[in-house]
Amino acid sequence: MMKFRFRRQGNDPQREKIKQDLFAFNKTVEHGFPSQPSALAYDPKLQVMAIGTKSGAIKVYGAPGVEFTGLHKDTATVTQIHFLQGQGWMVSLLDDNTMHLWETGQKERCSDLREVRSFSLPGRSGIESTSVTRVTVLLVKSSSDLLTLGTEGGGVHFLELPSLRLVDKSLFHDEIMQSVPEDYRCGKSLGPVEALQEHPLHAHKILIGYSRGLVVLWDFKSRHVDNLFLGKQQLESLVWVRSGSSFVSSHSDGGYMVWSVSSSTPCIQEPVTSTIPYGPFPCKAVTKILWRTTQSGAALVLFSGGMPRASYGDRHCLTILQDSVHVTLDFTSRVIDFFTVHHVDRDHELDDPSALVVLLEEELVVIDLQAAGWPTIPAPYLAPLHSSAITCSYHISNVPTRLWERVVSAGLQQCSAQTCTNWPICGGKNLAPAVKQRELLLTGHEDGTVRFWDASGVALQPLYKLSTASIFQIDCEHNDSFTQAAEEEWPPFRKVGCFDPYSDDPRLGVQKICLCKYSGKLVVAGTAGQVILMYLSDEKSDHMIDLATVDLLQDREGFTWKGHDRLPPKSGSVLFAPGFQPVVLVQCMPPAAVTSVTLHAEWNLVAFGTSHGFGLFDYHRRSPVLARCTLHPNDSLAMEGPLSRVKSLKKSLRQSFRRIRKSRVSGKKRGVVSSPSSKVQEANAQLAEQDSEVTPVQRRIEPRSADDSLSGVVRCLCFADTFLRDGTHHGPTMWAGTNSGCVYAYALDVPLQEKFSEQSVEALLGKEIQLMHRAPVVSIAVLDGRGNPLPEPYEVSRDLAKAPDMQSSHSVLIASEEQFKVFMLPKVSAKTKFKLTAHEGCRVRKVALVSFSSVASEDYSENGLVCLTNLGDIHVFSVPALRPQVRYDCIRKEDISGIASCVFTKTGQGFYLISPSEFERFSLSARVITEPQCQVYVERPYESSEVSSCTSVSPQANGTHKSQSPGQSRSAGDAEAVIDELQSALSSPCLDSPNSSADITLDTTGELTVEDVKDFLVSVDEAENNLRNMTEEDGRPPGILIN
Repeated sequence: MMKFRFRRQGNDPQREKIKQDLFAFNKTVEHGFPSQPSALAYDPKLQVMAIGTKSGAIKVYGAPGVEFTGLHKDTATVTQIHFLQGQGWMVSLLDDNTMHLWETGQKERCSDLREVRSFSLPGRSGIESTSVTRVTVLLVKSSSDLLTLGTEGGGVHFLELPSLRLVDKSLFHDEIMQSVPEDYRCGKSLGPVEALQEHPLHAHKILIGYSRGLVVLWDFKSRHVDNLFLGKQQLESLVWVRSGSSFVSSHSDGGYMVWSVSSSTPCIQEPVTSTIPYGPFPCKAVTKILWRTTQSGAALVLFSGGMPRASYGDRHCLTILQDSVHVTLDFTSRVIDFFTVHHVDRDHELDDPSALVVLLEEELVVIDLQAAGWPTIPAPYLAPLHSSAITCSYHISNVPTRLWERVVSAGLQQCSAQTCTNWPICGGKNLAPAVKQRELLLTGHEDGTVRFWDASGVALQPLYKLSTASIFQIDCEHNDSFTQAAEEEWPPFRKVGCFDPYSDDPRLGVQKICLCKYSGKLVVAGTAGQVILMYLSDEKSDHMIDLATVDLLQDREGFTWKGHDRLPPKSGSVLFAPGFQPVVLVQCMPPAAVTSVTLHAEWNLVAFGTSHGFGLFDYHRRSPVLARCTLHPNDSLAMEGPLSRVKSLKKSLRQSFRRIRKSRVSGKKRGVVSSPSSKVQEANAQLAEQDSEVTPVQRRIEPRSADDSLSGVVRCLCFADTFLRDGTHHGPTMWAGTNSGCVYAYALDVPLQEKFSEQSVEALLGKEIQLMHRAPVVSIAVLDGRGNPLPEPYEVSRDLAKAPDMQSSHSVLIASEEQFKVFMLPKVSAKTKFKLTAHEGCRVRKVALVSFSSVASEDYSENGLVCLTNLGDIHVFSVPALRPQVRYDCIRKEDISGIASCVFTKTGQGFYLISPSEFERFSLSARVITEPQCQVYVERPYESSEVSSCTSVSPQANGTHKSQSPGQSRSAGDAEAVIDELQSALSSPCLDSPNSSADITLDTTGELTVEDVKDFLVSVDEAENNLRNMTEEDGRPPGILIN
């Protein structure tokens, strides 16, 4: 009988098919602003824009929803991008001096970006220095059949397009010097080529600008110098006037010059006009200038830089001049590049620019040049998520229409200074189907703001901004310089953009957010223990905020708070704009950062927790209901606050000693592994040891000490209508889990709705559970009689969800950092569990209950427990049986901030930060996928097949569009396949050390290590034990240790 009891069952083909219809891993799109942008380009015919980054990525944007990405094979900075206008090709220049041709291709009816070929300029014979052939500037001819290159050595070279073949018509430095007057030579070099501009009327003529100041009009056909312009200031950039009769040059002294082009005067020594707008004192260089003709007759001049060195040399500015109008746009980050959206067809006599697009280091700003005052145009994408550093995130699925409309309306009233002009970059077509439900992503920030984003589609669009700083008395010292500058007459600064890296007070930082989407009530909790309850209002209001204080220490002796003070609230009434308006401010004492918060709008209750304990507040009666201290007598570090140097010093010393002890122990146990053969021998030895053991292999877990620092931190809170006192009467309950593995369950006596004002809420401790290993409790969720999560407040009363099963026994799912466990209620008897700690070094970081819908049938769905571990992989378990379903690699285990920032949605998607300014969006559901589906229509003189004969699929930026299907990801039943592959894996010379990695995706494309096999075998045995033995466990009364 034992033989059949321990036999491993094979895969169920029917179940595997269901899993394929439910689960699929895809990294779909990157929301936000590209990290470290370095180049900008615009195609006026296709009306699309490209941004290059320092990581080698190229991102193409058009109309909202039209975006796709390409990534260079080598990680190098993209210094320049140039479109072949209207043809869907572009050329990129990297800082390693290579040029790459990119093609906008079609894949499954959608456009994508792929690299066709690359080119590196060969050195000139007899010259060994590589800097001579370093490319400084590119120019794509209007005919799109020739690429002109300028180099540091002063040479100009020509490449055929799209073949990138070098044309034997190069123009070298010495050839130009023959035409230069003797008195101008002075034995000096002309310097690198700084600018190349094609003549607007004669395409065979090119304006060549050298660093020393010389500008040459070169006839490519006749190889003849038409004009020489003997500039004496170091050159920065050139631009033609549309008529071709003159051009403008900008210089390092902060000025610009207008030169007249005349065939009768081949050598011109002085410009028509020379201007230093911010002189006469020394100014910084004007790095780029544009000159656009308008209907008013007065030219529109735009240039970056040129500010007085002494007084405003640290400002990042772009100046707009037209007649007597002078505006200096003042940004908070460096200007990378800019362009104007204007008429390029020869049919138009004037440029008549409609918009100015400025790429900054931290944001994209678009100015409406047609409207009076030149206001900004709100961007439908590329919003700077990190305008203030993101501190937390919160996602809401299936937003009700009423809430959505009210939030959008409040946001529109905040944008009165912005124009309603249509977005000028509108190329391509969005093929994605219309969104079926609205999604909101809320981000909390360091400056005390909460930003609402439309996360329904590919473009993450800002909707509304909420600030909590207005209810506190704080200093705004960093704004003094801007206010002072605005009062001065010169320069005429105008602060533009929303990126603001400063924070008035670090205590304002938002730590937790909770929103009831049906009642419009919002809770925002911060770093200084402030818990703010807000109501959504469509009208502005001037009212006082009710204040309440909750002492979480409960007069416990021996504890003295050494951290920061509370934020002082404003006295008197405060004026609030339409939107979310604060009504109650609950101050936790001591004022430690809030670590968890939850809201039940139907019961008028909000619960919150810090490192000292948790509290329950009745916001209808404005009265505290409960305060519980969770501190251990030795938990002194919790009293020092997050900014304490003593705490960080103690922590670093403790970690250092632990590392020393660990290295000594590991050094005694094993020698140095230096060769692949020794790795194989060690792997074989470990496998032999595993096979010799009779009992299942588990990682040994040392119980955590009760006096570990910060053991009282409240990690999670939960409200539920369930059975706690007995099995026949259900009622409101509140659950709290701490860092020491303790779970508190309170029975709540909530009055009927009509008696809220008369009776107060009462709380009585019903259960207290202590996990044996004291692992931090990450999440608590109550399941109904069918094993489904309980509906949200108001969903049942408003017929928005099916009523939960109250006939059968309920259960509670407690997820700690080391295991998941389901207890039956009300006896708290263990039903089943899964020990994730069987995987070496694997700890739970994020947990969520998700509903997965099948692609085969809309009516079929399953609930799953999704968890993200400290190794960056994602596991999905069935609920409530806790059977492993699929496992995917998602985030690099070294990316600690990415793991910490991850947030799951209720439909199987997720977000995490890949940089301070970008969210990576991914999907675990085979049905619910939000990804770009767009098309850019191009017309090419050559067939794509002729050009792309050597095309190789380029990798995607930051792992975008990486997918793993359930067929690729191994489930716990694939033991046979793993053992079969083990022999070939062990014979590989690239076998990793078993100590180098704790967990890698079990994928046929990856290398298999001993640790992978051990983890797999453990998980199989553990799963069998879970299903076999856990139902036999006896219920334990509350208050005892539970393994």
